[in-house]
Amino acid sequence: MEQFVSSEKFNIQGLFPTPVVRSDRGIEITKEEKEFVEYHTQYTYNNMGNITSLNRYILEDDKMKSIKSFIDEGINYYVKNIICPTYSIQFYITQSWLNYTKPGQFHHKHEHPNSIISGVFYIDADLENDKIFFYKEYYKQISIPTNNHNTWNSPSWFIPVKTGNLVLFPSSLSHMVETKHGENTRCSLAFNVFAKGYLGEEEAMTALHLK
Repeated sequence: MEQFVSSEKFNIQGLFPTPVVRSDRGIEITKEEKEFVEYHTQYTYNNMGNITSLNRYILEDDKMKSIKSFIDEGINYYVKNIICPTYSIQFYITQSWLNYTKPGQFHHKHEHPNSIISGVFYIDADLENDKIFFYKEYYKQISIPTNNHNTWNSPSWFIPVKTGNLVLFPSSLSHMVETKHGENTRCSLAFNVFAKGYLGEEEAMTALHLK
């Protein structure tokens, strides 16, 4: 979608914006879902700055069926309104895992290779203290300090998150969690999404058939 900032003589047009979709489940995490997440705290490993579940297919469990349904709804919205594929393509969740971030911990800056869309669903997050940070990774030949950060000159943005929030974004977008503040253990369910079907175009020599 075109973005303009108007004045009497000049217009600023935003080209190639990066889509980040946000939504809220609108219902509380159920007792069964909480117990499932708590159970997996026994089976984790130390990641770079925080703790991650050994189970990397969390959303395939029936106890996560309702959350998966909500996430699938978000993925379908993303595909329909952002990717807008010409041909029939099936987007599906490949892997999903739990991240536990205790006060004083963090999650390193990273991207998600071998994925098209990535996302995070928040099972325990405090709106006042929990955020997800996104970064524009590019070579800055010249760096000029600014006194007014905006869409065009900011190298990073953060989004405050709370329990029940869903955030979807391109898997190539760098993101991280800064040092955790507050008293809760931040718990998030992260996942990757890929596609199968007819990708690309024969005429453009980009055809790719994935089953």
